[in-house]
Amino acid sequence: MLRYFGLLRRTMEPFFAGHGISVSQWGMLRALLRADHDGHTGLRLMDLGERLLVRPPSVSGVVRRLTAMGLVKTVPSGDDHRARLVSLTAKGRQLVERVGEAHVQRVREIYAALDEHELAGLSSSLSKLCHRMEEISRENCEKEQA
Repeated sequence: MLRYFGLLRRTMEPFFAGHGISVSQWGMLRALLRADHDGHTGLRLMDLGERLLVRPPSVSGVVRRLTAMGLVKTVPSGDDHRARLVSLTAKGRQLVERVGEAHVQRVREIYAALDEHELAGLSSSLSKLCHRMEEISRENCEKEQA
């Protein structure tokens, strides 16, 4: 699996670089678009980290770069002025929509090696693995809190 993820990253990095962003930036932009579609006006850095499974310092660095590029903005949270909400700008939304269309084609190109049955099996197996890892993660958190 490590080889798969390494090759996937190697395949996708030049794709995103061609659009002027990194793989990490794409993940954050997509998370913000999903949050927007779910009715959130923005996400706290901690919430972004949880959605992307990355640590807060990494989130802060990506947000700083995306802000400098004019793709996201931050505003104080209404209920906690220590926290800041991150959201897409109009320019960021346009980029995500434009890259998203090409991204779908790239993903189809990658998974064209699998037939429908193989793809369904892969999806099912990965879903089971994710569920199990989430259980283990919760168990570890409970042990740390005890």
